[in-house]
Amino acid sequence: MTTDSAQAEQERAVSSPRHPVTHSPSHLVLPGGLRYVYLDEGQGPPVVMVHGNPTWSFYYRELVQGLRGDHRVIVPDHIGCGLSDKPGDDRYEYTLERRVLDLEALLDHLGLRENLTLVLHDWGGMIGMAFAHRHPERIRRLIVLNTAAFLLPPGKRLPWSLWLCRNTPLGAVLVRGLNAFSRAAVRWCTVKPLPPEVRAAYLAPYDSWRNRIAVLRFVQDIPLRAGDRAYELVRSVQDGLERFRGVPMLICWGEKDFVFDRHFLAEWRRRFPEAEAHAFANAGHLVLEDAGPEVLSLVRDFFQRHPLPRS
Repeated sequence: MTTDSAQAEQERAVSSPRHPVTHSPSHLVLPGGLRYVYLDEGQGPPVVMVHGNPTWSFYYRELVQGLRGDHRVIVPDHIGCGLSDKPGDDRYEYTLERRVLDLEALLDHLGLRENLTLVLHDWGGMIGMAFAHRHPERIRRLIVLNTAAFLLPPGKRLPWSLWLCRNTPLGAVLVRGLNAFSRAAVRWCTVKPLPPEVRAAYLAPYDSWRNRIAVLRFVQDIPLRAGDRAYELVRSVQDGLERFRGVPMLICWGEKDFVFDRHFLAEWRRRFPEAEAHAFANAGHLVLEDAGPEVLSLVRDFFQRHPLPRS
């Protein structure tokens, strides 16, 4: 190992928080030498959990612990998130397209090309379903948690707070300078107040202007109209959702979500009327924080009714 790379490893060890699920997460080196960190826990049918913004694999900790006894659970931290590297724009293109390529590279690297279950939350829905759109033959079950795989539903407008962060110079000051986006998420995206140590764990990876780059870039990549970077990819995924009508789907939804609200839930139900849907009246956007045990019970029951081969 060169002196520069040894120093980089030492800096990562000092700055990266410990993971609550495992003390030794794995990583894949992506083009450009970027470390793409992921959890790989348990054995059995593969379950791939894809997080959103501004969370990281920590969000899925209780679901991982509840399923790894009889499933192989894979949970990546997107580049710029969690324990993964957080490069500048000169080393990484923070776009939906690149996120999908990263996920594809990881699952190919692990040899996971069949019998996949996707668990999707927030931006994870768009990333995961864009991957599924390219590889529908690999997908056997879908679990949807306050997310989208389509453009804004009819009647839904982007909340003003997201518009401000997405479209104005003040957004960078709020998101990267004051960490307002992440701090608001751990305060206002649950119904039950999060314990201080849980709030701290969510915020730990995003401790500086440099380390908050992905949080802002995710907001800036929200597709609203033709010409936006992610718009055509999202529209193509939206147009191809029909092919997943026969895939067993479980929807678990926190109703007190001001972004992914009733308009999004209604759109999922309209597109997938056969899906099993459960709405939690006293849960917010981070539905696993407000209703984690209930969701885990529903997921385990769903898996029992839709089994996959252990090989």
